[in-house]
Amino acid sequence: MRLVKYLANSGVASRRASERLIATGRVSVDGQPVTDPAVDVSESNAVAVDGRPVAPERPVVYAVNKPAAVVSTARDTHGRPIVTELVPPDLRLYPVGRLDADTTGLILLTNDGELANLLTHPRYGVPKTYRATVAGSVSKRAIECLRRGVELEDGPARAEHVRRLAPGVLEIVLREGRKRQVRRMCEAVGNRVVALERTAIGPLELGGLAAGAHRRLTEVEIDRLREAAR
Repeated sequence: MRLVKYLANSGVASRRASERLIATGRVSVDGQPVTDPAVDVSESNAVAVDGRPVAPERPVVYAVNKPAAVVSTARDTHGRPIVTELVPPDLRLYPVGRLDADTTGLILLTNDGELANLLTHPRYGVPKTYRATVAGSVSKRAIECLRRGVELEDGPARAEHVRRLAPGVLEIVLREGRKRQVRRMCEAVGNRVVALERTAIGPLELGGLAAGAHRRLTEVEIDRLREAAR
């Protein structure tokens, strides 16, 4: 197994972040610093990060219904509630991507860095579904603009799918995840978002999971998430 995958499977960090750790000389194999992420290692090798031994963990994925005001990080310097506090404390899990503090809904927590990379890297374009409640009603023209694409300050953005669920409620599917993208896209067509919830990641739906609750995904659900990135 390549060293970068070994670190990701050990829950150290995502594959991309693990590559940075290796490049900066913070990773050693059998006591020797290694800077090549493609070096092959196995469980018989002594792998350490900053001198601390690491070993692959059994992959686990939790679905969480993030409430508002909870931040999507593993730690917060401002003392705000964090999403990792919503799962059992004995697990070392990391959020897969982020939701804004004022956005609610489905977020995944895992120790599987490879899966996290598949679900968040723009190359794979795994769809994320949102329910946006906006001020006022949404016109047909606004929906068409979202489908065709709108111009944002960081470039054009287009919804994969848009449908109106109610006069002021939209279901929007994106295959990218720029900062506050749904909110900015809706504002670009004249509809300010007043509430935003993520309802699905690929084939996985939020369903009836209560706000602040969590559940562990089955192997079948995890396999379907992997397939969505292919």
